[in-house]
Amino acid sequence: MDTQTPEVNGTVEEALPNTLFRVKLETGEVILAYLAGKMRLHRIKVLVGDKVLVRLDPYGGKGRITRRL
Repeated sequence: MDTQTPEVNGTVEEALPNTLFRVKLETGEVILAYLAGKMRLHRIKVLVGDKVLVRLDPYGGKGRITRRL
């Protein structure tokens, strides 16, 4: 795991096609996030309203959902 990329808690607000999600972070910011490969591999379902752990992209693009809380 890379310790330089911050991880933030958030809530899934909307499910989009191709395992993309609109996630509202604790900071109030709304970002697009995609499922991490391990979550796809183990077929972990993420639904609207779920609390998730998001690893942010260092360049400010999308986030990666790494854990469902």
